Amino acid sequence: MSFSRFYLITGDADLLERLVPLGVELVQLRAKGLSRAALRAEALRAQACCAAHGAQLVLNDDWELALELGIDFVHLGQEDLAGADIDALRRAGVRFGLSTHDEAELARAMSFEPAYIALGPIYPTLLKQMPWAPQGLDRITDWKARIGSTPLVAIGGLTPERAAGVWGAGAQSCAVVTDIVQAQSPEARCKTWLDTAAQEPAR
Repeated sequence: MSFSRFYLITGDADLLERLVPLGVELVQLRAKGLSRAALRAEALRAQACCAAHGAQLVLNDDWELALELGIDFVHLGQEDLAGADIDALRRAGVRFGLSTHDEAELARAMSFEPAYIALGPIYPTLLKQMPWAPQGLDRITDWKARIGSTPLVAIGGLTPERAAGVWGAGAQSCAVVTDIVQAQSPEARCKTWLDTAAQEPAR
């Protein structure tokens, strides 16, 4: 499975609609704290934008909404696994990526044969308080050795300047939230990420 080097994560459809047309190939809608109706409206907008621009949309957490709307990729945290109907996702052809932070979570995640494994935080992150220490580049290399051909997504504190080290350590993709959301110009920062990813040699 080929995987985009740059994995954009946005908290709302407004930002997604601004950035996907720049050439983003892989984007996750991670909208928190919304009512069911509001989240559905955000997801529909994101779905339409991604369809128009040939981007892969990943919906965070809400696997039931993904099934309802025909979104074919979801991201699930470890806390989501207990309530998720993995069999229903498989029957519908919905791929899923799973978050991991330690070896026990990795073993559990791999038992579900996910489309990708996410590891984080690689560096300190400002987005939210994390109970885990920064994982670092060596942990990326270790995780990649453990998961084999399954794509590895790195997340947490990533910048274009750190990207080459992350890819070189074994991650297929850099998932980026704060570096773009908090940029003075999210569009300009997104373009920097896209240019950085385009310059990365194939491995």
